[in-house]
Amino acid sequence: MIKSTSLLAAALVGLSLHTSPAVAEFQRGYVAMMGSSTIVPYVKEAGEKASSHGHLHAPLIQASGTGGGIKLFCEGYGPESPDVALASRAMKPKEREECERNGVAKILEVKIGYDALILAQSAKAEPWTLSHDEARMAFAKWLVSHDGTMALNPNHQWKDVKASLPNTRIALLGPPATSGSHDAFLDLISELECKKLPWVPQGPKDITADLQRKCRSIREDGIYKEGRDNDLSHVDMIATSSTPAIGLFGYKMLIDHSDKLHAIPIDGIEPTYANISSDTYMGARPLYLYVKARNVGVTPGLSEFLAEITSEDAFGDKGYLRKAGLITLPAQDRAAMAALLKDAGVSPARAGAASKSSQGPASKKK
Repeated sequence: MIKSTSLLAAALVGLSLHTSPAVAEFQRGYVAMMGSSTIVPYVKEAGEKASSHGHLHAPLIQASGTGGGIKLFCEGYGPESPDVALASRAMKPKEREECERNGVAKILEVKIGYDALILAQSAKAEPWTLSHDEARMAFAKWLVSHDGTMALNPNHQWKDVKASLPNTRIALLGPPATSGSHDAFLDLISELECKKLPWVPQGPKDITADLQRKCRSIREDGIYKEGRDNDLSHVDMIATSSTPAIGLFGYKMLIDHSDKLHAIPIDGIEPTYANISSDTYMGARPLYLYVKARNVGVTPGLSEFLAEITSEDAFGDKGYLRKAGLITLPAQDRAAMAALLKDAGVSPARAGAASKSSQGPASKKK
């Protein structure tokens, strides 16, 4: 059990006496969300707006990392288990199986937008560029050797990765293993080499469990140092380091700290808003809300929150979440999310459509 479980349980049970009989099963009268810190700012803003519209209790939101949030989400329907898991990667098959074993069978997968994994260096440094092969050579624990077998990464100096880089020790900073950013990066570096020759001698269908494990690994020799997800201390360390260092961050961290960080293009492609939203930049990743369908219409405020965050005022092209750093979904994907929630019992009055406050004469003519 993760450490935050007891904290969340205590917070939820603390208000159990104030719930109505209709929500007695959950022992609380408000929405609980837990998971990726990347998504927390967006759900917090939408949650505050939803609660103010309906005079509801503000949601309880905790950042525990994607893996930690999904783990607690899948434990069942007790007061310590959140209504919503915040995920910066898709739920894994084994996580779905765990949910099903605990009776959480019907889950709504709500995609709210995109983020991206960014390799960043100090804004004061001479800009670098890396290919996807060079990025793997820096980060991976295992690399293919000359005889075609897997060997521990022998690269310890930047010049070992790319001849034009300095002859100083590689320094990498990034999120912990519980983070969705960490999982997404493992997927990314695995895709770079581990599904083609010479990594998989007979092609991707013949990959062994051992090779898959080695492909999905980040080095553990002291060169890669873990912190929190989107760690502010990592920003400062990169910005002030006397020797070159690279950090792994989300897109919003790059935007918020553009005075300290500079993005490193991968294969010559910059992580711009346009490149991420079009999926041209290889580090683009979707952001999800996993929702217990059974709780919709039962947990007070859950329907209102879902309607709010999927309104055009929120996750639309001109919505307040885009202004907060979210990369928006294409219009057809937003419409699909609204339809999904409507089928689940969420009122479409705000979901997927502009709210009354944003409707003017121009919108009525359409």
